[in-house]
Amino acid sequence: MSKLFLRWVLLAVSVYAASLVAQALHLGFRADVSSVEGGFKLLIGVAVLSFLNATLGRILRLLTLPLSCITLGLFSLVVNAVVLMIAASFNLGFRIEGSGFNAFIAAFVASIMISFISGVLGVFLPDDKDE
Repeated sequence: MSKLFLRWVLLAVSVYAASLVAQALHLGFRADVSSVEGGFKLLIGVAVLSFLNATLGRILRLLTLPLSCITLGLFSLVVNAVVLMIAASFNLGFRIEGSGFNAFIAAFVASIMISFISGVLGVFLPDDKDE
């Protein structure tokens, strides 16, 4: 149970770090952690993002499997961006500003950064074999 909590917090840190990088690149991805309430909303938003990624993300990946095979898996980045846009529409701790193509680009870049940062930070978590 503690490992699940650690991964949850790690993903929240990844979303916040991706938000800082996106702000530096002048993209429309924002995370609000200016207060304790904002931090809790971010944790709830990350839980929603994880749930959507585990359910809707898997369904979308299955439906777009032929396109993903043609693009050698790169289309899964588009699916990640769509799931992030859906989760951000709930406005639970993070949001995507703008509309149309600019919002999609912000979600696309943010989803790549979140995946990269959580992968790098995940190296510091203990393995399942250690428990």
